[in-house]
Amino acid sequence: MSKTTAFNPYLPSWEYIPDGEPHVFDDRVYIYGSHDFANGHVFCLGDYVCWSAPVDDLGNWRYEGVIYGRCDDPLNKDGKMCLYAPDVTKGPDGRYYLYYVLDRAAVISVAVCDTPAGRYEFLGYVHYPDGTRLGEREGDEPQFDPGVLTEGDVTYVYTGFSPIDDNTRVGSKVAVLDKDMLTVISDPVMVVPNVLNSKGTDFEGYAFFEASSIRKFNGKYYFIYSSEHFHELCYAVSDSPLGGFRYGGVLVSNADVGIDSYKPADMAMAFGANNHGSIVEICGELYIFYHRHTNGTWYSRQACAEKLTLRPDGHFNQSELTSCGLNGGPLEGKGEYPSYIACNLFTEKHSAYLGDLNDPKIVQDGKDSEKEQGYIANIVDGVTAGFKYFDCNGVTAVSVTTRGHGIGEFEVRTKWDGEIIGRIKIESVNFWETFTGNIALPDGVNAIYLTYRGEGKTMLKSFTLK
Repeated sequence: MSKTTAFNPYLPSWEYIPDGEPHVFDDRVYIYGSHDFANGHVFCLGDYVCWSAPVDDLGNWRYEGVIYGRCDDPLNKDGKMCLYAPDVTKGPDGRYYLYYVLDRAAVISVAVCDTPAGRYEFLGYVHYPDGTRLGEREGDEPQFDPGVLTEGDVTYVYTGFSPIDDNTRVGSKVAVLDKDMLTVISDPVMVVPNVLNSKGTDFEGYAFFEASSIRKFNGKYYFIYSSEHFHELCYAVSDSPLGGFRYGGVLVSNADVGIDSYKPADMAMAFGANNHGSIVEICGELYIFYHRHTNGTWYSRQACAEKLTLRPDGHFNQSELTSCGLNGGPLEGKGEYPSYIACNLFTEKHSAYLGDLNDPKIVQDGKDSEKEQGYIANIVDGVTAGFKYFDCNGVTAVSVTTRGHGIGEFEVRTKWDGEIIGRIKIESVNFWETFTGNIALPDGVNAIYLTYRGEGKTMLKSFTLK
């Protein structure tokens, strides 16, 4: 159990770090990702920042500051390009190497630092022995979102971006770098196919789209990627880092599609979109890190994580979306909880993809970087917010703190389609106000589902179990 209570998202509600690549260095877990803004208009507007936590206290995240600015790359001195999803590896020399691609460049840039979360300095571009940069030789595909793994004196770099209808791309490729961390000593080869190349293979239906990542467990290589469905992270397994990968399954969906333990498998329980993340082992437990979408847009993504189960046969079970993620177990069934930890948020249509700006969404007041607590907006009749899981004992009342012009009630359930346990009447208010219902929750581990029924539109800041 985490010493400090851990939620999803595991970083503060005002921080937007998608594309998370988690790594454990010296008894701390570091998260490296791109950097979105609240209400951002495109992906990855910010500098690279880093957060870390002790491996034995996964709710206690520390801001490490800016580790690399977008103007630090010689190709981007004017700062007009964005820093896309990075990855970090520890090189043969014991230093830490940051691999990334600028959004309008076709090459992989590399920066280096003596510590995991210090200020990285630009090193160079991944290139062939003749000096030609990878991505610029005839026949190369543009490089995109590199995932890296160092073994001995060599580093494996996986990259790729394959829109479904683009026949100029083949999938994700891997190249091998020399110990200088820059020079290609083995030309790129495809490891996981895109849609057009997956026909007749075991990847058909779950072909590569983007988000290459690589990990090694128990002597096997696990390639993690975002599939053609966008919202899910899948994996493939091989005995070699250079090929022979076989499709393994789905690790997580940020719409919870594929989970059939509490609802039909094809039913979406959150508004999903693209996904990017990876696996990390922390104190003997495996976790899948991923991101969710807020503000009703693709461009304001937040970091989440779930515990991951590796079966004896070497395959993973798909992880269910929860509010308690890294907590090591359910949250305490007493006290006030912010609404932004909702892991399920849906209308009666149950859409797996963002699209309607009037749909419910997690937002924050103020501008990006202002430390304002997130909340759920656009709550109208039929909207449900779900929170999982809580260890309840003797709960006799439930409160909600709301704001807005809604006049109605919140139905309280412990299953999304279960019986109504109680109702909390709310009024139209201009400022946050708390309303309470005398509601007895069953003892034990429960989910909490709040469904609004009424007129107008309201916002939910928090709920309290008493």
